[in-house]
Amino acid sequence: MNLKQLSERLGLSQTTISRALNGYPEVNEDTRRRVMAAATETGYRPNRAARRLATGKAGSLGLVMPVSSGMASDIHFAEFQAGLAEECLNHEFHFVIVPAQPNAEAQAIRALVSSGSVDGYYLAYMRENDPRLEMAKSLPFPFIVHGRSLGAEENYPYLDVDNEGAFRQATQLLLDLGHRKIALLNGPEDLDFAQRRRLGVEKALAAADLALDPKMTSHTWMTDHNGHAEMVRLLGSAERPTAVLCASTVLALGAVRAIQQAGLRLGKDISLIAHDDELMLLKPENFTVPLTTTRSSLREAGRRIAQRLIAAIEEPETPSPLGEIWQAELIIRASTGPAP
Repeated sequence: MNLKQLSERLGLSQTTISRALNGYPEVNEDTRRRVMAAATETGYRPNRAARRLATGKAGSLGLVMPVSSGMASDIHFAEFQAGLAEECLNHEFHFVIVPAQPNAEAQAIRALVSSGSVDGYYLAYMRENDPRLEMAKSLPFPFIVHGRSLGAEENYPYLDVDNEGAFRQATQLLLDLGHRKIALLNGPEDLDFAQRRRLGVEKALAAADLALDPKMTSHTWMTDHNGHAEMVRLLGSAERPTAVLCASTVLALGAVRAIQQAGLRLGKDISLIAHDDELMLLKPENFTVPLTTTRSSLREAGRRIAQRLIAAIEEPETPSPLGEIWQAELIIRASTGPAP
């Protein structure tokens, strides 16, 4: 069964069938179900190889991955990639990762684009006034950004979480509970998401005539080890915080261990809120004391990035949103309570 025969069987155009099989939103659900059922019944599968030969497209998405000896392995990146890979599989796309030194990413992107091995790529690990943006916009090639870049005009395709809003809301919850000594265990200081999360904390505190104490703030790779080390430091300070915000449940894992080792009760002697990326192996509700979190799925973000990028490649004339900002959900559990 080929596409033409399936088209004749269903009385639908080949374009409609193709869009239905590839999940395009303009195809109504009844038509999509009808096409999927017929494809299953007949064993039809798009001839991707023939299509690539005809269109000259590689059928691949790309990422230039910054790599250096000082970088820690990142479970968050793996979770995002899982969602992206699932969506690539749905559309029979491959995914290409090209490693590069952090100061040579722009050159690596140009080389990736000119190689013909990918049809589009996404940018990650965004920084303030990220120089990759202007380079990407200058090339007539599909791309999308995971995150944003503080200081840069937002005239590029992106998907981001409202990191500032999430941490402003989380800080306000702690203020409403009477906390005034609030610490922040954050991600790397040069990364955009960490800057926005810090801004959210600072703005909430400023509205209460308070300020974020630099001594109660850390910027590290988001690992269990760093969460533990920074929490030990905070608990040993003269002005010990009564509450702490963690940029990840991985940081929180180490922080909670330090709190327990100090003989403190989470949610009683000290409160904690973490950002939950919905990591498959680290559920905040499974902690000994379930964690209050701001929640947004990294896996779903990866899936959405792939959807938008593949749509830009396969249907370049179809309008799509430029910017997309997801709101994080604040989920209150037992790790937060009134200030002691």
